[in-house]
Amino acid sequence: MTIDLASLYIDLHRNPELSFQETRTAGIAAAHLRDLGLDVHEGIGRTGVVGVLSNGEGPVVWVRADMDGLPVTEQTGLAYASTATGTDDAGEKVGIMHACGHDMHVTAMIGAVERLVADREQWKGTLVVLIQPAEEVGGGARAMLDDELLTRFPRPDIVLGQHVGPFPAGTVGMRPGPQMSASDGLKVTMHGRGGHGSRPDSTIDPIVMAAATVMRLQTVVSRETDALTPAVVTVGSFHAGTKNNIIPADATLQLSLRYPDESVRAKVLAGVERIVRAEAAASGAEREPDVEVLHTLPATINDAEATARTLDAFRGVFGEQAIMDPGLLTGSEDVSWFARDAGVPLVFWFWGGADPETFRRAFEAGTLETDIPTNHSPFFAPVIDPTIEVGVTALVTAAREFLA
Repeated sequence: MTIDLASLYIDLHRNPELSFQETRTAGIAAAHLRDLGLDVHEGIGRTGVVGVLSNGEGPVVWVRADMDGLPVTEQTGLAYASTATGTDDAGEKVGIMHACGHDMHVTAMIGAVERLVADREQWKGTLVVLIQPAEEVGGGARAMLDDELLTRFPRPDIVLGQHVGPFPAGTVGMRPGPQMSASDGLKVTMHGRGGHGSRPDSTIDPIVMAAATVMRLQTVVSRETDALTPAVVTVGSFHAGTKNNIIPADATLQLSLRYPDESVRAKVLAGVERIVRAEAAASGAEREPDVEVLHTLPATINDAEATARTLDAFRGVFGEQAIMDPGLLTGSEDVSWFARDAGVPLVFWFWGGADPETFRRAFEAGTLETDIPTNHSPFFAPVIDPTIEVGVTALVTAAREFLA
């Protein structure tokens, strides 16, 4: 019986789960893989799933899909929009949404495995399917690897993965070399001296200290890195205080840093830390700020030869008109840990999920930024058709390219 992929996608979209909480999603993926005849293992790296399909002597190909949602309240207005809520790591109740398309990733993976199983007489080798948790917090790939992934399962000859994005549905694309930026997540706690809001002179105000820090951090990219180098310093979270007439003791910032290589990384990190400590000193802080690294992700770097092979295969299936170069993206991924730890090539590509006609009109009007929702937006929702079919076909095409 053929799997109804559209229904699967809608169900996953309606029921997103936060990072390392993806028990329902993992169970659904595991059940489908088991029904397709794979040897399935659950609970890898907490909530990850691994399925193994052995089909004679030949290469070992790892294919990966991530499955976690985001703490975003959906605003798409779709009939199948998520209304799910949950509790994040800070204990806060949040809305949950598949705002990055991981529901589409899992759906395309199940469809691709179904097709590869049906066509198994046409290829030889071993397919290892990774349904990965917690990509959004940068910890899922590492958790699976730390759970002895490389020793418990057939070691790969290549790692393949894909990501849906705000490109026209029907397009696929990648580039050799750096495809996505390296990233660090930082938590900065700035310490002041709390007191009554009516007597700021008796305090050391951490809100003013942190606000000055936020503004000064903008100069790391605008004044300290090469204008032609893609680097990003974003302050995505600022928390301080509980009441209007209380000056708090501390203020906490969370930063997202992006860079194309290690040399830029070192420069940006040094600039951030220098500014944080200098602003604390300028405010008269009696205690040094705390800087905690929340996660570190390497650059996603596509193997040149394997990428060229995959692009040629895509051209043969989709046609030259469907192939795009998405450019070096400042978003980050943890998929490359699999290839790096195994010492094998990585090929990671993007495929489009935006309605082609809507995209065309927005492009012609110069309104792509306002009219085409990007990943992590509360309005992000790939069109079902042809996004699912293209995602399935791309995974099958790439896997078949490297299976005997």
